[in-house]
Amino acid sequence: MITPRPNTSTAWRTNSNAHSLPEAYATVSVPMHGSRWRKLFAFSGPGLMVAVGYMDPGNWATDLAGGAQFGYTLLSVVLISNLMAILLQHLSVKLGVVAQRDLAQACRDHFSAPVSFCLWVLCEIAIAACDLAEVIGSAIALNLLFGIPLVWGVCITAVDVLMILFLQTKGWRYLEALVAGLVLLIGLCFGYEMIVSRPDLPELLRGLMPSTQIVANPAMLYISIGILGATVMPHNLYLHSAIVQTRDYPRDDAGKSLAIRYATADSTIALLFAFFINAAILILAASTFHKSGHQDVAGIQDAYQLLTPVLGASLASTVFAVALLASGQNSTLTGTLAGQVVMEGFLNIRLTPWLRRLITRLIAIIPAVIVAALYGASGVNKLLILSQVILSLQLSFAVVPLVWFTSSKLKMGRFVNSPALASAACIVTAIIVALNAYLLAQIFQG
Repeated sequence: MITPRPNTSTAWRTNSNAHSLPEAYATVSVPMHGSRWRKLFAFSGPGLMVAVGYMDPGNWATDLAGGAQFGYTLLSVVLISNLMAILLQHLSVKLGVVAQRDLAQACRDHFSAPVSFCLWVLCEIAIAACDLAEVIGSAIALNLLFGIPLVWGVCITAVDVLMILFLQTKGWRYLEALVAGLVLLIGLCFGYEMIVSRPDLPELLRGLMPSTQIVANPAMLYISIGILGATVMPHNLYLHSAIVQTRDYPRDDAGKSLAIRYATADSTIALLFAFFINAAILILAASTFHKSGHQDVAGIQDAYQLLTPVLGASLASTVFAVALLASGQNSTLTGTLAGQVVMEGFLNIRLTPWLRRLITRLIAIIPAVIVAALYGASGVNKLLILSQVILSLQLSFAVVPLVWFTSSKLKMGRFVNSPALASAACIVTAIIVALNAYLLAQIFQG
């Protein structure tokens, strides 16, 4: 164990009793002498919990707008964003496994109290924005499927807190199983949508290749930044570094090497599946709306209303709404956990899980109820877009510390980022910071 050095910024200030998500820490056994498949299965779960943040309702608006306006062109942006996410989640795994702390704890250990407090406030705003998108997405889905008013739909989403608490009392694996089941449902729904929409395969493949017009066209660039902000979620970096510690592996160098290898494989596979979902949303919009001349479709409700008549498939709209509901509920589960990790990590305080999640829900539900009651569907859609802007702006404040910590030999020892990995991480960070600076400038210019 590293000796605590509270007066220096180059070493972790270790508290061996302060585990991330202490109720779940090292509760999932790992067969150290089993086959590779058994080990991979033991480490499978956290990747899917992180991946749901990459296919949440916030992604839907940007992917729909990109596909409807520009066809398959922005598929390359979805792909690049996903590759960036895979790299960043790998760094998050390394931090959680090697340092035995989540990103919030690492920031509290490294930075001064005022800086840590500011980072906590920013992160709480981002989590509230993310949770807001999930609540709104679920409410829209309930409205489309059952005609439930948006205000009541927002309130109904609060009930999932009870489900989370119940599943966690049964064991961490039950929570992961629910998430996996909902992810599978989303995948099946979009598999059906791909079949009935019959996308143009040559155009689709061309869309995976980056184009200079994405940068040259201001409208394309703006939506591309939105896709990046909606894809790479800051709260996932905090969450992943915590939930990877739920595995019971030897906390020595050999055990950490094994954990990094299999946990990275788990997250990479899960994020590739998330890429399929995000790409499918954009492909659906391109092959359905862009092709038929409905290039102004950007709202989820508009897409729902048009899918069945344009495609001529009676289930197209219903399946779309079912996938949206599953996406919203899934993201809510992981968003509340991320809120717990961030509050406990930055402030070093322990609230009972039900109280922390109740606070998280209220922060998201109150503004959503007010906007839904006053402005209806149009106001809710604007609030959904605003939530993604907030997430995008906060991303840099999570990525920079993560890259910094994992590139420090003093903090990571033999597990420090290789020169190639450190260079790639710095390039990704520079791209994120530059694009978010551009987005911020656009916002202030109106």
